[in-house]
Amino acid sequence: MSTKFLREEIDAAVDALLLQQVILYPTDTVWGLGCDAEAPQAVDQIYKLKQRPAEKACIVLVADEKMFARYATTVPPNLTELLAAQQKPTTYVVPGSRLLAPNLLAPDGTIGLRIVRDDEFCQKVVRRLGHGLVSTSANVSGEPSPAVYSDVSKEIVRGADHVANWRQDDQTRASPSRVVRVLPDGSLEVLRD
Repeated sequence: MSTKFLREEIDAAVDALLLQQVILYPTDTVWGLGCDAEAPQAVDQIYKLKQRPAEKACIVLVADEKMFARYATTVPPNLTELLAAQQKPTTYVVPGSRLLAPNLLAPDGTIGLRIVRDDEFCQKVVRRLGHGLVSTSANVSGEPSPAVYSDVSKEIVRGADHVANWRQDDQTRASPSRVVRVLPDGSLEVLRD
């Protein structure tokens, strides 16, 4: 696919996000539903589409350590080293900041943040948006996560305001991210490997 096509797809996704719409897009792991992490009404729309309980928090993709710090009230002091050592996309569960849509936070006030490093589409969408990008698997709650576009149900495709036309033919099967909770002493508790 051409650089021009990639740029057009990024522009279309960002335009939808700026209108506080829900997008269906390929993430650095599985296919996901996303919206601006600071738009509570768009977050509500995702929960309705997924038929997901409101107390189940979503992940937020961020562009870099600076954006990570924007959305975390506590940043792991060794975040740079953790990122350098990670073998696969890793989501860090930390106390969330007030800049996030309140309905994104878990009941204990935490949020899962993942710095997108190895996916050009997601990286550029998040940078252009300038806000965190909600990332939750594009499936009805309780159903399998869609590793490829063809796994996404028609119900989810119809329910999204914008469907990215990027990597729809890619059959590379990805798996969800590793999820770790950052404990007060800076150590990690693995929640999903």
